Amino acid sequence: MALSFARKTAMAAVAVAALGGVSFAASASEAASGRTVHPASGRQAVHHPASAPASVAAERSAPAHRQEPQVVTQVIGRGRVDGHRWSVALEFHRTLPKGYTPPKLPDGSTTRGTSLLCQRMYIGGVRIDRQGGPWSDCRTVSGTQDPGAAGGLGLWSLHDKGLSGTRLMVSTPEANVAYGIVTLADGTHVKATTVTVPGTAYRAWAAPIPNGKTITTVDQYDTHGNRLTHDTYWR
Repeated sequence: MALSFARKTAMAAVAVAALGGVSFAASASEAASGRTVHPASGRQAVHHPASAPASVAAERSAPAHRQEPQVVTQVIGRGRVDGHRWSVALEFHRTLPKGYTPPKLPDGSTTRGTSLLCQRMYIGGVRIDRQGGPWSDCRTVSGTQDPGAAGGLGLWSLHDKGLSGTRLMVSTPEANVAYGIVTLADGTHVKATTVTVPGTAYRAWAAPIPNGKTITTVDQYDTHGNRLTHDTYWR
């Protein structure tokens, strides 16, 4: 859009101000792992008003700074297994929360990190490892891009350290892992898609393991279907 101003006198110049539109595009998606075999799971132009004439000192105010949330929670997977609702979420604290004390290492020092990443897992509405207090299954990380948070894989349950009962397999994979497939001894395949916490590099996938089922393999793949890892030691 452009505006022009007519000459008032013979000595006046024509002032022209032009301002284009700015377009924004946004998208959001939420993925959740599903049951056997199946995965769980505009553009808008904003036109600003024309600027003031050149003869007038136009004052532009800077856009307000959006304050980043101190805690971001992202659901990784959820559903039903063995008649119970289950869910897994990653909870990122931008700064170490009040009341949290970093655990001590064998040499007496404490773990380093300015932020906290928690893995919140529920079966039948009960949080796994709740006996350890509000910060169980949490670890310190350095900001939003700590590479040390990737590479974990484990089985979790409400008792027996993930060895029996209804269980959850949770992976915090490397960035190139798009999904995981857990194969059970009865031939069932449970596929789970990797989900990332917005604004961070922290990601995970989660798959439910029914009571009494035995795991034969756990495989992880990239977006092209190439197998990246192959584990056979889980039961």
